[in-house]
Amino acid sequence: MTVSLTLLLALLLDAIFGEPKKWHPLVLFGAWATFIEQRLILPRDRPNIYQKINGLLALVLATLPITGIIFILTRPPLLNELLSPLLLYLCIAPKSLLQHTLAIYRPLQTGDLSQARQAIAMIVSRETQQMDSQAIRKASIESTLENGADAVFAPIFWFIMAGPTGVTFYRLSNTLDAMWGYKNHRYYYFGFAAARLDDILNWIPARLTALSYILLGDSQKAWLCYRQQSPHCESPNAGVVMSAGAGSLNVNLGGSAIYHGQLKNKPTLGTERTATNQDIKRANLLIILTTLLWFSLISLGETLA
Repeated sequence: MTVSLTLLLALLLDAIFGEPKKWHPLVLFGAWATFIEQRLILPRDRPNIYQKINGLLALVLATLPITGIIFILTRPPLLNELLSPLLLYLCIAPKSLLQHTLAIYRPLQTGDLSQARQAIAMIVSRETQQMDSQAIRKASIESTLENGADAVFAPIFWFIMAGPTGVTFYRLSNTLDAMWGYKNHRYYYFGFAAARLDDILNWIPARLTALSYILLGDSQKAWLCYRQQSPHCESPNAGVVMSAGAGSLNVNLGGSAIYHGQLKNKPTLGTERTATNQDIKRANLLIILTTLLWFSLISLGETLA
C-alpha cells in the first residue's frame, strides 16, 4: 500500500470516527507513563543529574517496549498493510483539533464568554478564567497553528520517514513531552530528556509546517514574521510555526499570559491586525489546506518515483 493511500484511509477514519471517545491507546499509554513516573521520579533534594538519568530511563521504558511491539507486528506485509492506516489514524487528530476550536468559536459568536473560557481551557495550559474575548481568540488560533504541527503534520512526516514504527515512536514521545516537559519544580530535570527528544523529532516537521503556512496564506507577511520573530521565541519549534502562521493569517498573536499562577512574557507574533472570531475559522482552514497540500505532494512524489 502506498503512503498516499495509507494517509487517505487514515484521514477518512478520522473524518468518520474522530478520536476514540473511550479506550484511546494514548490514554492507556498515559496511565503506563504515570506508573513509570511514580516509581522513578526522585525527591527534589536529590542531585539534578540523577533526576535527568531517571527521566531518560523513564522515557526509554515508556516508549521502546511499545515501539518494539509495533515493529514486530508490522513486519509481515499483510499485517503492515492492515495496521498502518489504523496506527496513523490513531496518531493524528485533525478532526478533534477543528472541533475544539469550533467549540470556542460558537460561544464567542453569541457573546457567551463563560462557555468560551471553558472551551479554551480544554486545549491550552495557560489560565483562562480571566481571559477576555481577544485573549481567547489569540489562544485558540495559536493552539490551532501549533497543534496542527504536533498532532497532524509531524506524525505524517514520521510515517513517511519510518512507517508505523516511526509514527508510533513520535506520538509516544510527543505525549511524554506533554506530560513531563514542563519547566516547573517537579519536572524541570526529570522531564529534560522527553522535552529535548520532542524538540529533535519536531525540528524538521515544524519547519515544513511553517513553510506550508507561508505558501498558503499571505506569503510575504508570513516569511517576514518567520524570519524576524521566531528567533525570539522560547520554543525552537512552536515559534517558527506560530510566527509563520500568524503572518500567513495577518493577525496579531502572542504576548503575555498567565501559566500556573505566573505571568509569562512571550513575544508578540504576526502583524498589528487584531484577531476576529472569523480568524479562528481561517486558522482551521489553513490546517485543512496544509493537509491537502501535503497529501497532494506525497501523491505526486509517488507518481513520479
